[in-house]
Amino acid sequence: MAENAAVEIRDDRDHGNLVAYEGGESAGTIAYFVMDPAPGALVAVHTVVRPEHEGKGIAGALVREFYAMAAREDVPVVPLCPYAAKWAKRHPDEAPEASAELVREAERQLRHHPELF
Repeated sequence: MAENAAVEIRDDRDHGNLVAYEGGESAGTIAYFVMDPAPGALVAVHTVVRPEHEGKGIAGALVREFYAMAAREDVPVVPLCPYAAKWAKRHPDEAPEASAELVREAERQLRHHPELF
């Protein structure tokens, strides 16, 4: 599905959410955290699109913006979210692969973020 150009995406860093808005309402979210020490990698934990917005390319637009945001901040992405990991494999030119060591450390640090489970 093509990504929806009418979606506005905003980063709510304080709450660890990258949020897509369509027609002024929240349509989807990537829940994430920033690895310590800051500025560490951005770790995508969950990607969720509200049912009424599914099939419009919102999840892909969110993941693409998540990688673009990390690139602007010059930090890597660790896609622990299954959707984000699958998207990254399909778009290797936009989604550099995280090292196995970085993935292990992200998984360890995720245990310190119970709000993301």
